[in-house]
Amino acid sequence: MRLDLADLQLFLCVVDAGSITQGAVRANLALASASERLRSIEAAVGVALLERRPRGVITTEAGDALAHHARLILRQQALLRGELRDFATGALGTLRLYANTSALTQFLPHRLAPWLAARPRLHVELKERTSAEIVRTIAAGLAEAGVVSDAIEADGLILQAIAKDHLALIVPATYRLAERTSIRFAEASDEPFVGLSPGSALQDHVDAHARDIGKTLNVRIRMKTFEGVCEMVAAGVGLAIVPQAIARRQQRRHGYRTLALADDWARRQLCLCYRDWEQLSAPMRSLLEHLGGVPCALK
Repeated sequence: MRLDLADLQLFLCVVDAGSITQGAVRANLALASASERLRSIEAAVGVALLERRPRGVITTEAGDALAHHARLILRQQALLRGELRDFATGALGTLRLYANTSALTQFLPHRLAPWLAARPRLHVELKERTSAEIVRTIAAGLAEAGVVSDAIEADGLILQAIAKDHLALIVPATYRLAERTSIRFAEASDEPFVGLSPGSALQDHVDAHARDIGKTLNVRIRMKTFEGVCEMVAAGVGLAIVPQAIARRQQRRHGYRTLALADDWARRQLCLCYRDWEQLSAPMRSLLEHLGGVPCALK
């Protein structure tokens, strides 16, 4: 028995109308075509489905069973079509977005929240990586897009700036250079530091720049949150490097001092990173547009 969705739709049109003539009209078919298809359906199932009467048709017991299952099948088909449409428009599914520590903690939460709230059936999986790791992952075709620092080389990929992300050095109020307004990383690299937990993209970024100048930071303790880092610095445990926006937000509460980092690598911008706008999925394009991205051809 081979019945397609058009067969089921025609059969239900006839059943609901109580007439082959009116059922054909509802199915947008000529009467002769509808009658022939109904005969083919009955031949395929090997049993009479309709009882023809002078004033129309009624279903047989087998016809009742077919009508019941046809309604279930067509209802499921409509649900499937709707879900696939939701996937295509970004209302359903799971998006994987890679981001560095700063983007995850200070930029994405308030920007992502309204977009995601408007799509209750969509899931977003955020993955924290260093900017260098994100670029490599996208270049290898293992991810669609990410949020990275503009300090990274991204040959063959597109970077679109969406927010400032300067880094600052926070120091205890009693620190010998606390009255300065700016400092180079090398001037403070021999001091005790408070770091972020292992795996933090920002901490990996700072450690890499310490190695670039031949140093290994003396990290006395590692904290999971920026607030914990700020509390440790305020208590005099050590110095720390955090995003400037976070440093300013926490300074009044904790009473440490904030010094701008004069190094080029610390004057960053957050950027969307992707390979080709046209190759992004519709949900990802929608998300990136919301975050401030615009379609852009590879330069």
